[in-house]
Amino acid sequence: MAKSALIVGAGAGISASVARALAGDGYKLALAARKVEKLAGLAAETGAVAFQCDATQPDAVVTLFAEVDQALEGLDVVLYNPSLRYSGPFIEIDPENVRQALLVTAFGGFLVAQQAAIRMLTQGHGAILFTGASASVKGYAKSAAFAMGKFALRGLAQSLARELQPQNIHVAHFVIDGGVANESRGRVNTPERPDGWLDADAIAQTYMDVLNQQRSAWSWEIEVRPWIEAF
Repeated sequence: MAKSALIVGAGAGISASVARALAGDGYKLALAARKVEKLAGLAAETGAVAFQCDATQPDAVVTLFAEVDQALEGLDVVLYNPSLRYSGPFIEIDPENVRQALLVTAFGGFLVAQQAAIRMLTQGHGAILFTGASASVKGYAKSAAFAMGKFALRGLAQSLARELQPQNIHVAHFVIDGGVANESRGRVNTPERPDGWLDADAIAQTYMDVLNQQRSAWSWEIEVRPWIEAF
């Protein structure tokens, strides 16, 4: 039986690279995003089925997994990728923006992981992955909302690893500690600063390496960062 995977918060960048890596390894894919039309190209490239989903809404997440159940045979891997960033002086932050950031970055991760765990506990195996950031472990100035969300997501991952890994479900959190190369945003590596920006395909390879770990030595967290950046 072919392996299967669901990426929630799919789009360009890391999630697209992970989708291509999974497809290249023989996985059948489901991709989910709020704006499903943006997934057309990636879905065609990877042979994936695309779904619309607002991961902050419990009913929408339940519906998503029911639809994925119909499209795929089992679910071996689920990746939660969304996040929402607001920045600015702390005393000027709009509380509604903070609420939305927490819903997207952390609460949605809880909803998706819960539905994934229900299925994986029944089948006796699986992997739940979370995309973190520098803000998962470092609260930067003028970035309180993002740090709150990413810290919460990391706490969720650590708790789930301790609860679910003894039941043969690999839980892993990836701290993306650096900027990801993106030509449209001017993030381009140069001869003067080679590989100063993280390469999305290299990050995806790290996800695959963790997925392929033998369970006697599972990692629950991996940090990736540019090789030339000062620690």
